[in-house]
Amino acid sequence: KRVPRTGWVYNNVKKPESVSDHMYRMSMMAFTIEDRKINKDRCIKIALVHDLAECIVGDIAPADNISKEEKHRREEEAMKHLTGLLPEDVKKEIFDLWEEYEYQTSLEARLVKDLDLFEMILQAYEYEVQEKSPRRLQEFFDSTKGMYLFPQG
Repeated sequence: KRVPRTGWVYNNVKKPESVSDHMYRMSMMAFTIEDRKINKDRCIKIALVHDLAECIVGDIAPADNISKEEKHRREEEAMKHLTGLLPEDVKKEIFDLWEEYEYQTSLEARLVKDLDLFEMILQAYEYEVQEKSPRRLQEFFDSTKGMYLFPQG
């Protein structure tokens, strides 16, 4: 609950949200899904576990210059450690949900990835309003252009 989101720290945001704050709001966003073709419960679960490894490895940001492969290796190791403490069925479910998100292997994982991007820019907007500094965090908005995966319908 105490791991701050690195992007906000690097941008000198006062009292930045934690990774837990981020995952919780994403889970609540997933809770509002009404599309019957989407497994809402699965989306909620993916949102709850997608950044779980960061409680061990920290929130690795692009500015940290760590390769995607190395980031994945560290996070996978952390997930194996965290889930290794759980009963086999729970261990498998959490690890599989995390992998589903990592590899974007389902419609639900792709939707949660979009929620991840949206939550980030919503948080950036809130910081800009709170600090009365419009466009100060524009780089976060710009980073999402062309990144949304979920089909618009």
